[in-house]
Amino acid sequence: MRTWKVWMIYIALAAHLPEEQALRQACLSCDATQSCNCSSMGLDFIPSGLTGKITALNLAHNRIKLIRAHDLQQAVNLRALLLQSNQISSIDEDSFASQGKLELLDLSNNSLARLSPAWFGPLFSLQHLRIQGNSYSDLGESSPFSSLRNLNSLHLGNPQFSVIRQGNFEGITFLSTLKIDGGNLSQYEPGSLKSIRKINHMIISVRRIDVFSAVIRDLLHSAIWLDVRKLAFSAPEKIQFLRIMSSSFTKKISLKQCLFTDATVPGIVSILEGMPKLMEVEMKDCTLLGTGLWYTQIHAKQSQSLRVLTIKNLSIEKFYLFTDLQSVLDLLSLFRKVTVENTKVFLVPCKLSQQLLSLEYLDLSANLLGDQSLEHSACQGAWPSLQTLNLSQNSLSDLKMTGKSLFHLRKLNLLDISENNFGEIPDVCEWPENLKYLNLSSTQIPKLTRCIPSTLEVLDVSANNLQDFGLELPLLKELYLTKNHLKTLPEAAAIPNLVAMSISRNNLNSFSKKEFASFKQMELLDASANNFICSCEFLSFIQHEAGITQVLVGWPESYICDSPLAVRGAQVGSVSLSLMECHRSFLVSLICILMFLFILVLVVIGYKYHAVWYMRMTWAWLQAKRKPKRAPTKDICYDAFVSYSENDSNWVENIMVQQLEQACPPFRLCLHKRDFVPGKWIVDNIIDSIEKSHKTLFVLSEHFVQSEWCKYELDFSHFRLFDENNDAAILILLEPIQSQAIPKRFCKLRKIMNTKTYLEWPPDEEQQQMFWENLKAALKS
Repeated sequence: MRTWKVWMIYIALAAHLPEEQALRQACLSCDATQSCNCSSMGLDFIPSGLTGKITALNLAHNRIKLIRAHDLQQAVNLRALLLQSNQISSIDEDSFASQGKLELLDLSNNSLARLSPAWFGPLFSLQHLRIQGNSYSDLGESSPFSSLRNLNSLHLGNPQFSVIRQGNFEGITFLSTLKIDGGNLSQYEPGSLKSIRKINHMIISVRRIDVFSAVIRDLLHSAIWLDVRKLAFSAPEKIQFLRIMSSSFTKKISLKQCLFTDATVPGIVSILEGMPKLMEVEMKDCTLLGTGLWYTQIHAKQSQSLRVLTIKNLSIEKFYLFTDLQSVLDLLSLFRKVTVENTKVFLVPCKLSQQLLSLEYLDLSANLLGDQSLEHSACQGAWPSLQTLNLSQNSLSDLKMTGKSLFHLRKLNLLDISENNFGEIPDVCEWPENLKYLNLSSTQIPKLTRCIPSTLEVLDVSANNLQDFGLELPLLKELYLTKNHLKTLPEAAAIPNLVAMSISRNNLNSFSKKEFASFKQMELLDASANNFICSCEFLSFIQHEAGITQVLVGWPESYICDSPLAVRGAQVGSVSLSLMECHRSFLVSLICILMFLFILVLVVIGYKYHAVWYMRMTWAWLQAKRKPKRAPTKDICYDAFVSYSENDSNWVENIMVQQLEQACPPFRLCLHKRDFVPGKWIVDNIIDSIEKSHKTLFVLSEHFVQSEWCKYELDFSHFRLFDENNDAAILILLEPIQSQAIPKRFCKLRKIMNTKTYLEWPPDEEQQQMFWENLKAALKS
């Protein structure tokens, strides 16, 4: 009983905690490094209680509208402050005066209409500043960043950003990353970016080519990687603005979400080929309106520096009409790495392939190449220097023909043809003589044959339908068999030099010591997610006799293992076996039995000592606490709420109600049958009726004590009435009843019956008139 009282007192105190203190406890949840996460908590202000111990504070995705001067005053050791995605429109001038150690400040995606140099003045340690996605239209008349001598990355701009002026970037001499979101940038004053001597990664999103040209003019010698986004190269007459790029020292150009046409491509290619230090061109998520039938000849000298071309997700609406690219053949011989991914390539012209004399890496994944088109693309003389070829996610279906098409590639050592649909494979195939790595995962192969080249050192046949592995591969060092249907390990004698093997997610039922002992060179084994049962003896054998230095055996809950080697990636020789690892099934069963017995004991104790009742009473008490102690006089609707058993309804409704409601003056009684609001929760009906009644009449009888509904009414009136120490409760004994018959948990009701007078219904009619007079007097009191 004392425990329940303490618990109820704690709830009462917690309910009255000051709002600010509760917020502080909820928000400042900091880890060991004093990094505090207060994001997405609906905060309207920066919480108080910040101390000098905090090093990182995340307040992103809240509803903060302003930053006041004192909000961060005590957080003098902040290194990172994240305020993105709020509603900040105002910042006091000296809000960051104490943040001299701040290195990261994120104010992006707010409502700042202007930028003040005073905000950033004290932030002499700041390295990363993100202010994009606000509503300012310019950066001011001078530089807001002049004091940020250690700034490393700067992200700025928004849909309203329209002007960049000279001097806006004064004070910045080096940036690792500068990102300008200038979709509506219409005015750029020449020389604005010239103060920055070096920019490793320049990201710019503009729509106007003339503005872009003016920006590039200031970046000719400073931008190492130029990342251009959302620019439409659609008008041939405007390409002349880009001629200045031929003098740029940029080493890499990325074009993302850009638009090209057949009319503009020749001019752009000529400009790129003319850039003296350009080494890599990247195109991602771009669109080409045309078929490669370029109207003017590309007049360009072959770049002596350009070596890498990457094209990903290029959209060509009429790709099936695309030409053979004769006009660019002379520009391709020095490329070493080419990626054309997810661009609906169905054929590489033979002449183009033959022109790629220096090509070492070719990625044509996620395209439409078939067996016949691959044969044409990899014609004799094609790709003579190729070492790595990725043809995954295409439409290849004949493994023998694939090998034959690539047979002449003498230098090819890595081939990825995964996620094609080969199915059944022949017994004999031809392959490049130096092929070392072959990826055949997810190719629907049901059985491996000698078609697989014996020169391999790495073979991946994961995610197929293999039932066994019986190949002889004497040079094989790594074997990946994940997600197949194998029931036994491969024969070690057929792969004597195997160093690493992944055979997870198969149907292995057992390992034998003999199987393990045969793998003389094995260093790493991943056999996780299988069905076999381990033993301590077997694990000891792996440790001390088999010589395998790493074993990965992680087990999902649906798999069985008495001794799951809980050493994923650990050195097996250092594993110390515990009782849990050796006898898991027994211990799990024992723990379950003990937990069941413990819960059973709790249920018995709870039933005996009325734990459920105490919990229900606590809930009722908490609900009652939210309402005033007594309803205002104007809200009193009844003279009395009558609590009675259904078995006593005849006396209550036909005798007592008539006597009281037909009296002069009449009394207003509240009966649950008549006056409860239909559809309203029964608990709310009881509480509201008690609160709107001047008195509460309890018609006590043996039936009352045994009635569940009467018990509920007593439950929810117990604290409300008896704790007020008044005479709001009137007890009527309809029949003789001992106070001991009332459940012990209603201790105050028992006490009232023992210490206060109650009315007892007399069987003698002569005494009943006196009973009614006394009852009416009690109701009027």
